[in-house]
Amino acid sequence: MIGIALAVLLIGLGVGFLLHKQMSAARYRLAEQRAREAVEEAKKKAEAVRKEAEIQAKDHFFRARSEFEAEAKERRQELHNMEKRLLQKEENLEKRVDLLDQKEASLSKREKAFSQLEKTLGEKEKKYSAMLEEQRQMLERIAGVSAEEAKELLMKLVESEMRHESAKLIKKIEEETQGVADKRAKEIIVSAIQRYAADYVAEETVSVVNLPNEEMKGRIIGREGRNIRALEAATGVDLIIDDTPEAVIISGFNPIRREVARITLEQLITDGRIHPGRIEEIVTRAEQEIEQTIRESGERATFDVGVHGIHPELVKMIGKLKYRTSFAQNVFQHSLEVAFLAGAMASELNVNIKQAKRAGLLHDIGKAVDHEVEGAHALIGADLAKKYGEAHKIIHAIAAHHDDEKPQNIMAILIQAADALSAARPGARREMIETYVKRLEELEKIVHTFPGINKAYAIQAGREIRVIVEHEEISDADALMLSRDIARKIENELTYPGQIKVTVIREMRAIDYAK
Repeated sequence: MIGIALAVLLIGLGVGFLLHKQMSAARYRLAEQRAREAVEEAKKKAEAVRKEAEIQAKDHFFRARSEFEAEAKERRQELHNMEKRLLQKEENLEKRVDLLDQKEASLSKREKAFSQLEKTLGEKEKKYSAMLEEQRQMLERIAGVSAEEAKELLMKLVESEMRHESAKLIKKIEEETQGVADKRAKEIIVSAIQRYAADYVAEETVSVVNLPNEEMKGRIIGREGRNIRALEAATGVDLIIDDTPEAVIISGFNPIRREVARITLEQLITDGRIHPGRIEEIVTRAEQEIEQTIRESGERATFDVGVHGIHPELVKMIGKLKYRTSFAQNVFQHSLEVAFLAGAMASELNVNIKQAKRAGLLHDIGKAVDHEVEGAHALIGADLAKKYGEAHKIIHAIAAHHDDEKPQNIMAILIQAADALSAARPGARREMIETYVKRLEELEKIVHTFPGINKAYAIQAGREIRVIVEHEEISDADALMLSRDIARKIENELTYPGQIKVTVIREMRAIDYAK
């Protein structure tokens, strides 16, 4: 049984092997066939791709060839055009070279001609120069003057004619403008003066204290002069006790110290106790009293003028002006006067009245400290006003009221006018008789330095100089210029208060006798 089973198994294995082999062969043949079909298919596709690539390559080649030919054709055309332009430029350059050659030849001919002409002109110039020199010498012999003298005569003639013409023009302009301007100015000034009237008190550099009896002089001097020395040391003034009956003279340039000494001396005389300790006590009290008076005077001045908001230090300086004089005129009263006059004129001109009064009141504020600070009082006052916050207009008006700065607005002009009115009015300022006489003599002497003057008289207390000229030497036009020249020379050489009127008189007198 086992043998049979084994045999059957072997047979089955053999049959299976054969079947497997046949099936493998069949599959091989099928795979080989499929491979051949795939190769054929691939060959067909490759051929199709090759043909398509060839077609595309030919198409690209033809297109590139067309573009190249078109571009080459365009380049050839462009090169052709450039060649034509170059040929044309070459022809133009040849023409220009020919033209330049012709011009060069022409210029050479002209240069030769100009050289010849220059040579001819040089010879003619020498000839004409010789002729002119000969004629000039002939004219000098005929006229009897040299060329320089003739030139000087001509210049003098032209100068005389120009002065004459300018004088006529000046006179015409003045006549046209003075009519209205003088009338208006006089109305404003007269109105300002009429609207303000101030009392005037002259002050000196000495004060006099009356004594109840002659015995008081000895008590003021004290034992070995100790009282008078103590009083002079404490106040800084000189006490003059001479033969003047029942009077002591206090001398000092500083009016505040002089006032302190006066008050002290009066209180000591009233009290009767005079010794160094008491003197120092009374001097301290008098200084406090003066300080209070200065402050009250400044406040009263600002109240009277109607200006407010002035810095307390400026108010104090205004009060100090009460003890300051200029040409024997009290500066405090002068400042009040200028403030009122400036305000009155400002109202006529429709200018800010408060600003005008403020500038007028402060215009001489520099005189309160001018003995302590170097410089002109106008500029010192302007610096003080700037320091204490005054407006620019006020500062400029203060600085310009004596022409230390050039006036740049109507406010500065108003303060100048008001200051001149206050200082120049009759009785405002006084001077020593010797100084006064000397000034009048110098005034007449200045006038006589000009040619053609017959007589000169200083009149109206030196406010006017009247000049009588020779009518043969000075014409009407020359008289006008002479008045201006005299005025300018007086301004430059003479110091005087206010202004001086220069009047030039020219008259012709014809005299004959009936026989």
